[in-house]
Amino acid sequence: MKSINHLLSMAEKHTDEKFLKFIIEHIVEHPDDVKIERKVDEMGVLLSLHVNSDDMGQVIGRKGSTARALRTLLRIVGLKEDARVNLKIEEPEGSSKPESSKKKSSSSESDEDELKL
Repeated sequence: MKSINHLLSMAEKHTDEKFLKFIIEHIVEHPDDVKIERKVDEMGVLLSLHVNSDDMGQVIGRKGSTARALRTLLRIVGLKEDARVNLKIEEPEGSSKPESSKKKSSSSESDEDELKL
């Protein structure tokens, strides 16, 4: 595990944050709403991404493919600096999850409704 001093030196460069900001601003419809918070501790770097609620689908992608790709690329950027970089995509305020991701009730009626879809 790398020392906190090494991670702090990477923090001065902000290579990972600049990379993420560049990518996200080019795939969303509201680039001015993109905000990234960066935290460094002994576990590595955590980038928390905030985007407009209308852009969440673009950032996450179909079945999470875009989010997965972003995390993979950020790990590669971090490897070049000997740091572990993680991405947390924050849910926008006032947004609601789609029906399919909400907890499903255990009743057989809800199971039948899902089969009809």
